[in-house]
Formats: sequence, C-alpha cells, structure tokens
Amino acid sequence: MDLPRSFAVRESSHRILNPFTPEKLATVGAAIGLRPGDTVLDLCCGKGEMLSTWSRDHGITGTGVDISTFFLAAARERAAELGVGERVTFTHGDASTYVAGEPVDVAACVGATWIGGGTAGAVALLERSLRPGGTMLIGEVFWRAEPPSQEAVEACHASSRDDFGTLPDLFEVFDGLGYDVVEMVLADEDSWDRYYAAQWRNLRTWLDANPDDELAPELRAELSHAPMRYVRFQRHLLGWGVFALMKRR
Repeated sequence: MDLPRSFAVRESSHRILNPFTPEKLATVGAAIGLRPGDTVLDLCCGKGEMLSTWSRDHGITGTGVDISTFFLAAARERAAELGVGERVTFTHGDASTYVAGEPVDVAACVGATWIGGGTAGAVALLERSLRPGGTMLIGEVFWRAEPPSQEAVEACHASSRDDFGTLPDLFEVFDGLGYDVVEMVLADEDSWDRYYAAQWRNLRTWLDANPDDELAPELRAELSHAPMRYVRFQRHLLGWGVFALMKRR
C-alpha cells in the first residue's frame, strides 16, 4: 500500500504538499488558537510539516496518517530535526478508515477530501475522531472563476465543472452539514506558483539524472505540458484554502 513513485519525484523538494507557504500554514495554527497539550489528528499528513511545526511553535501533540512510505519517512526526519519526535507520531495506513484512539482537539484533512469522496465525506470521517467542541480543519479546492471550456475543466484535474464548487458553494456545504466556519486562510497566486513551479524543477532534475528510468517518458510528457496548463488555466481558475469549522450546538 503506497503512492505511485511519481508523487515522490514530483514533490521531492516540497515540505508542504499543498499550495500553501510556511507563513500561511503558521497563520492557520495561530488563527485557531492552538495551546500546549492540544491533540491534533492529520489525515493524509504528507511530510508532516503541519504537525511538526505546530508542535514546535505551539506545543501540540499529534498523529499523522498517510499511505506514502516516502512522505512518512520525510515526516519523521522533519520531526526529529525540529526536536518534536516524542510529541508527534506518523502512521502508515489508509486514512479513510483511521479513527483516533481518543477524541482529539483538532481533526484535519487538508487537501485530501477525496478520501471521503468529497467535502461532506471527509467531514464525516473527521467527526469520528473529534471531541465535542473541537475544531475541524478542511483544506479544499474551489473555482475562483468559471471555467470557460471542458478543456479548462480537465486541465484543473476535474472531469466536470461540478466536481468543484465556488467559495460560496463550499460555505453552503459546511452550513448544510451543521458547521460554523470560524476561520479561513486562502492560498494566493504566489503560493500556487511555489507549489507548482517547484514541481517542474523537481521533474527536470530527476529526468536529467534518470533518463533511462521506466518512469522517464511519463514524467517527460508531464513536464512538457504542465507549465503551460498551469499558466493558461489553473493559476486564475483554481482557489484553495484551509477552513476551520466548529459544530453548531
């Protein structure tokens, strides 16, 4: 059980596997009022940057779950580097079936709501681990502008325009599920640039070093098309943000 090797290549230099800068990630932690001893569950934690930096900065303890052995190895190295290896742990497994042993103060699925089949399903997954009155974090994509064509839709990794909603649509989903949105931090074009452009360099560096690898033709084709697809469609059509939710009483 693991992610395809292409993910490790594409995001080899990334610490945050979403269109977020370290500053924006830190803003989320400060905005939700983390306190020493708070417990955090991060489903699809990637390289664990959220848990490790929040443990360093706020004294939280936490558990990250991910399917990628490559990302988890990087997460453990990062936790050790920041001196928080005794406060955060990382588990290899299917995040869609994971339930915390004890209810947590913060339950997060930041950028991987597909594990629940979409936003509502991810909320339902996190509810199984969140204590009453706790904070839920959902990282989700949305349309910043109406896609002009099916080509634009597919360039944004969707099969249909209805795969994503607008920002107001997303808030309506949260409201319909009985949650108040109590904070949000949104990606901007610069943070999208850092996420995607770094992938292109990672691909090129790997291709130069591994021209005969069986994966090379696939990644060469990706690098030939991804930058133009990004500047033509994704950069101005896609939004992304982390939304803090609390269940209405």
